[in-house]
Amino acid sequence: MPLRSARTRGVPRDAVHHPLFARCYARISVGAETRMGMARVRERLLTGLSGRVIEVGAGNGLNFSHYPGTVSEVVAIEPERVLRTLAVDAAQHARVPVDVAPGAAEALPVKSEAFDAAVVSLVLCSVRDVPRALAELRRVLRPGGQVRFFEHGRGGGRAMTFTQRALDRTLWPPLSGGCHLSREPVAALRDAGFVLGPYRRTMMPENGPALPSSYCVLGTAWRPS
Repeated sequence: MPLRSARTRGVPRDAVHHPLFARCYARISVGAETRMGMARVRERLLTGLSGRVIEVGAGNGLNFSHYPGTVSEVVAIEPERVLRTLAVDAAQHARVPVDVAPGAAEALPVKSEAFDAAVVSLVLCSVRDVPRALAELRRVLRPGGQVRFFEHGRGGGRAMTFTQRALDRTLWPPLSGGCHLSREPVAALRDAGFVLGPYRRTMMPENGPALPSSYCVLGTAWRPS
């Protein structure tokens, strides 16, 4: 399937440029597969998918090896050049065909209603414009298509949510590649017009101290038919 240029839709080809963070994230994320149980999360996130899938914010491609054989193709969009290069390498070892392409969540370089499913994994925390990104996700899904999501966001008691908001206003985004701690992904999906399916809240790491980034949710949503 030909991809449309993100630049022609008002977003530069490399809309995100965090090379230092990208290199640090790549190292940390590989270790988290076993130490924090992320490999098990990826299995639960992707099991049962089929047809054509778009993964938005593919990072260094750690999801690719977990896609089931029922998936006919994955189009993986990654805006950060360093992570995209790593994702291209990971795609060579996937069990299903994976096409890695540049682009931003707010202007996906693909045709409308072209996919059976979409995957967002630790992405909505860092996009610049969450409503616009989710509107794009809805555009590219066929009616009835599903979204699989694993995201972190607001959680804990009053002290923790105060800490999350304070970090979002100061140090956290510039140090963490634009990530925000206090967003609410489930509410954002609902506000964007998706129908929420089953989801569950979990902590990462599952056994360990509660950090501002620990409050996660794993679930499914659908574009209305």
